[in-house]
Amino acid sequence: MNAFELSRADAPPPEPGQPTVRPATPADDGFVDDLHAIAFGPGRFARTAFRVRERFPIDPTLSLIAEVDGQRSGAVWMTPISVGGIDGYLLGPLATHPAFRKRGAGKLLAREVTRRALAQGPGRFVLLVGDQDYYCPLGWVPTRPGAIEFPGPVDPHRVLVYADDASLAATLAGPIRAFGARPRA
Repeated sequence: MNAFELSRADAPPPEPGQPTVRPATPADDGFVDDLHAIAFGPGRFARTAFRVRERFPIDPTLSLIAEVDGQRSGAVWMTPISVGGIDGYLLGPLATHPAFRKRGAGKLLAREVTRRALAQGPGRFVLLVGDQDYYCPLGWVPTRPGAIEFPGPVDPHRVLVYADDASLAATLAGPIRAFGARPRA
């Protein structure tokens, strides 16, 4: 049993109605597909984040499901990427089922998947395109507008990064490439 499993084994059971997180399994695929359709609608496949995931596969070890009282309530994926020769992850999509919103499942998923990604290394950051009001209180900070090149349009003021190295928000720059890619000369 690793340290993470030990800490979970010693943790008290969750309070009724409070979200918990577990790794996704293949049995969750239908739920996640349906959740994405509900949360993002038919235009979801045109979104820039989906274009990134078409090029670079998600990391299934960083696919998490939130549950409330044993019912699936949310999901998050993580895609390994590189920006400017620095490896990291693109968080998303993160979605919570409408029946379970405002219970903290989304924030729990964001915090937990980020913690797991950075703990496993060698990625140094977690990038996302999202609302500052939602993510900045969780530790994300805006990047330099336009510094990170996505394979499609994004609002540069919604590009946020979480990193132990606070200077990455100001210095991370370049196109999104495959995890392990080095910058071009």
